[in-house]
Amino acid sequence: MSKLLIGSHLPMSAPEYLTKTVDLCLKNKENCFMFYLGAPQNTHRVATKYLNIEQCKKELINNDIDINNVVIHLAYIINAASGDKVKRDFARDFIKKEIAGAYECGITKVVLHPGNAVGISKEEAIANCIDTINKVNEFNKGVTICIETMSGKGTEICANFKEIKQVIDGVKNKKLIGVCFDTCHVWDSGYDLSDVDQVFNEFDKEVGLEWIKIIHLNDSENIKGSKKDRHANIGYGKIGFDNLINVAYYKPLENVPKILETPMADNWASYGKEIECIKNKKFVDWIK
Repeated sequence: MSKLLIGSHLPMSAPEYLTKTVDLCLKNKENCFMFYLGAPQNTHRVATKYLNIEQCKKELINNDIDINNVVIHLAYIINAASGDKVKRDFARDFIKKEIAGAYECGITKVVLHPGNAVGISKEEAIANCIDTINKVNEFNKGVTICIETMSGKGTEICANFKEIKQVIDGVKNKKLIGVCFDTCHVWDSGYDLSDVDQVFNEFDKEVGLEWIKIIHLNDSENIKGSKKDRHANIGYGKIGFDNLINVAYYKPLENVPKILETPMADNWASYGKEIECIKNKKFVDWIK
């Protein structure tokens, strides 16, 4: 019987770097997790030799955690779909560095925000995103780039399944592309997760469930279709605990890691409380 793959977005910072990340993962009884290679608001990155990678790998093995279920989220300040060639080239070069860093860490999956159509059409932005990924993949040694489903705020692309499919279709190396399905974003973009089967059936018909490599399991502060992207703790938002449990335990995606990006409290211990509720399939009001 498969076990639930559940974890959270954890910090990685000096001086412990990945050893602290793994320690928090274990304290919260997680079996997968996600982290940034550096602050998401800037492009400064510490050389991977300082990240305690080998010690991290040993701890993962000792605790029966598959490194293939550990994920890196790429910085969100870049715009891979930009109509400004200078900005797009910068995004391409920075993503290449992030991908190289992920490979050196032994990470096989990264999450990418596909970008924004600033001053250009959505179709142009999607084409630019595809071009950026294809150019990055010329140097990619085996890290799957997972396009995140977006909420549709502002000029974001990939806020619907059709646009996700367009990106996948345009990427040349199909082994290096996937999807990160974010429940808050999908809900905020207008998909009704009160019927999880219907949403996943629609995704399967439009895109294909096999492309979903990661799930961001988040509740939403907003009503369906708000296009605002405001995460809430599991069971405290508009999607609701039972609907998110149905996502977490959706049988066809049982081998896909589910990562919480919910509001954090108590030095990341709140993730452990949410994960316990999810494992028990029972909502407990832990916010006092």
